Amino acid sequence: MNVTGYRALALVCAAILLATPAGQAVADNDAARRRVEELERQQQQFNRELQQLRRQLDIPPDGSQPTAAPAPTQEGERVEEVERRQSILASEVDRLRELLVLPETGELKQYYGLAPAASRVYGIKRGLSIGGYGETNFKLVVKDGDGEKNEFDFVRFVMYVGYKYNDWIVLNSEIEFEHATTSSTVSSGGGSVSLEFATLDFLLHEHANARGGLILMPVGFVNLVHEPPFYFGNTRPPVEIAIIPTTWREPGFGLYGNILPDLDYQMYGVVSFNAKGYRNTGLRNARQQGNRDLADDWAFVGRLDYDPIPSTVVGGSMFLGNAGQDQDFGNDTIGFEGIGAFTQLYEVHAQFQSHGVHLRALGTAVHIDDALRLSQDAQISKATGGEPIAKDMLGAYIELAYDVMPLILPDTTHYLAPWFRYSWLDTQNNVPSGYSPDLRQRQDFYEFGLQYKPIPEVVLKADYHIQDRASGTAPDVLRLGGGFIF
Repeated sequence: MNVTGYRALALVCAAILLATPAGQAVADNDAARRRVEELERQQQQFNRELQQLRRQLDIPPDGSQPTAAPAPTQEGERVEEVERRQSILASEVDRLRELLVLPETGELKQYYGLAPAASRVYGIKRGLSIGGYGETNFKLVVKDGDGEKNEFDFVRFVMYVGYKYNDWIVLNSEIEFEHATTSSTVSSGGGSVSLEFATLDFLLHEHANARGGLILMPVGFVNLVHEPPFYFGNTRPPVEIAIIPTTWREPGFGLYGNILPDLDYQMYGVVSFNAKGYRNTGLRNARQQGNRDLADDWAFVGRLDYDPIPSTVVGGSMFLGNAGQDQDFGNDTIGFEGIGAFTQLYEVHAQFQSHGVHLRALGTAVHIDDALRLSQDAQISKATGGEPIAKDMLGAYIELAYDVMPLILPDTTHYLAPWFRYSWLDTQNNVPSGYSPDLRQRQDFYEFGLQYKPIPEVVLKADYHIQDRASGTAPDVLRLGGGFIF
């Protein structure tokens, strides 16, 4: 093939690239365009060199053997080297086409404290990134305590959509579909579609990156990493549902990065809770979630994580801010003007993961000012059935797991871990004077099960839940389910 032929071939390759849907999607990608131009230039250079060598050796353009004497060994080696480089170049053109058409794949990796699938956009060079996760389970009530029924639930399906504009501006978002449908059915109410987070990141420096938007609160383990392969059990830990109200997000802005190579931080100013949502069962109803949030009261949330040795992390977080949101609190006979309801949430955590061993511990405490006035508020009292809002809430858990699959099949990449978690939860630890605590909210949870991953992205789960209360009865539940990320 002559020089014109190779040039035509290069142009055809470029046309094929731009004709594909993915090629059209990245046609404005300067880096990809420059790479194609560089490959064409190199290909033309190799063509000229190859033609010159063939003329010197009297080799016909079609590559057939000349009638003259055989070429000297050195010159023949030069021809072979140029042809080898052309083959490499052709392979590179094919590889580039595949990269433009097909999504990148790679090892699971976390960026900036987010879960692996949620981190996908940070690992690409530029452009659109799509990921997600889903989970489903079957609940079998073994011992009834609350009138619960057996049920199957497609709990959630989530899409991560991100866009990397360049090497320092990144859009990331999570859109969640809960309980399969937003329509009500005969057996239950409808699900929901929610924006779990949506942030614009400015990657300025490893010590200080900026983030703004609807932000996941950097509190606890599961609020940031809530993809099903990365926590044990079909349900999230009770402490990280009631007190740390996973999934918890609010509008705000702030900074994150590292202070030292092994010391990471996050700190944000965010819209605070709405104290009208405080309950005897915890803080979960007080989340505003970016839905026309009352924004008279803001809060500070911050987190530190320290990795003193490989596979180990210790850290803590805090949330501090008023939650009254300039609302009136009272009942028909007692009128209270707006109160502060200053809320303090503190959390400490530690985790060790190595050689198949997983060990995790977390403790959290909440203090709420003006708990008496909150308990007397007509709206809150109706929602709690007259039970008080506590001044102090406490919770803690510890969990242990061990991957036994290497003991069964030493060379396997599968994962099989029995696990156990003990949780203690008391959202009525200290109630206002004149009220008695709701003892149903002083609970112990014993959970154990099996976690199996044939590949890191897919998990199957079986677990048993035993719940003890200081007053009343609670159900024992068996759950079978699974989840995935992509």
